[in-house]
Amino acid sequence: MKRVMLTGDRPTGRLHLGHYVGSLKRRVELQNSASFDEMYVMIADSQALTDNASNPEKVRQNIIEVALDYLACGLDPKRVTIFIQSQIPELTELTFYYMNLVTLSRLERNPTVKNEIKLRNFETSIPVGFLTYPISQAADITAFKANVIPVGDDQLPMIEQAREIVRSFNHTYEEVLVEPEALLPENEICSRLPGLDGKAKMSKSLGNCIYLSDTEKEIEKKVMGMFTDPNHLRVEDPGVVEGNPVFIYLEAFALPKHFETYLPEYKNVEELKVHYRRGGLGDVKIKRFLNQVLQEELKPIREAREKLSQNIEDVYKILEEGSIRAREVAKSTMNEVKRAMKINYFEDATFLKEQEDQYGESK
Repeated sequence: MKRVMLTGDRPTGRLHLGHYVGSLKRRVELQNSASFDEMYVMIADSQALTDNASNPEKVRQNIIEVALDYLACGLDPKRVTIFIQSQIPELTELTFYYMNLVTLSRLERNPTVKNEIKLRNFETSIPVGFLTYPISQAADITAFKANVIPVGDDQLPMIEQAREIVRSFNHTYEEVLVEPEALLPENEICSRLPGLDGKAKMSKSLGNCIYLSDTEKEIEKKVMGMFTDPNHLRVEDPGVVEGNPVFIYLEAFALPKHFETYLPEYKNVEELKVHYRRGGLGDVKIKRFLNQVLQEELKPIREAREKLSQNIEDVYKILEEGSIRAREVAKSTMNEVKRAMKINYFEDATFLKEQEDQYGESK
């Protein structure tokens, strides 16, 4: 069986460090490993509209922003099909058919959906499109017969529900769809990077992000203003590293080369933690180090993005061509689905004969 990967992002803003360390950096590594037969990366604008229906311009304006981030980080359109979700109408049609295989109560029990509903204060008025996101995601995955889906821990319930839909379809009709498997981050720290303010998640809506397109000065300002241990008031005070976002970021990004270059008195993050816990290590020093680490990581991405932004027509063309390729694949799967469901009336030569035989017998 072919190894096929699918992943994507909602175009509700520029991508940030959480996207990068949680999935985007890994996508580029997987692309370069040549371990997949096909790779698809989707700009999920249709899904973004489920909670931005009154503000479609927000979604529209961020299509190119997300594409720039993808390309600047190293996704290669010659090896990865980058496409826009809304341009593949087969995904919507698949979603509609899959709705018959899922109960309302099952959707409402999905932990990821419950958490997202709470986050957006939808408890008393849930858009139907938002509630059915797990079904839409199953359509996205199965349209391309993707069997590897890079996700964080919080998305595991979504993959499990997609697997349930696949099993239900294959049992009810024919063995057409492929069950996906989740691919978790190798570094657990990377699966859910906290916000700069110490909140559980870096989020565009919470305004606690470092964006991949931030300038050098913007990054420095954000890092130096990061939340740390509120009781670590003086350098000599013992500090808490558990839940401290500065140390979490260092675990996600700091490599031995960074210590050698910028902080040679320490070998690794663990030595920093030991010193911080016993006191004598100030927040300013570790923040300056984190700033140096992030500047080194993000500078080539920022420079590549600036270069790409000088010719938006090329980026537009990449999205257009990728969407055309993606639709051809989705069409093929859609044809198989319709055959299995016996709703391919005009492509099924036996349909007319069956009707003629039926009505011929009744005369």
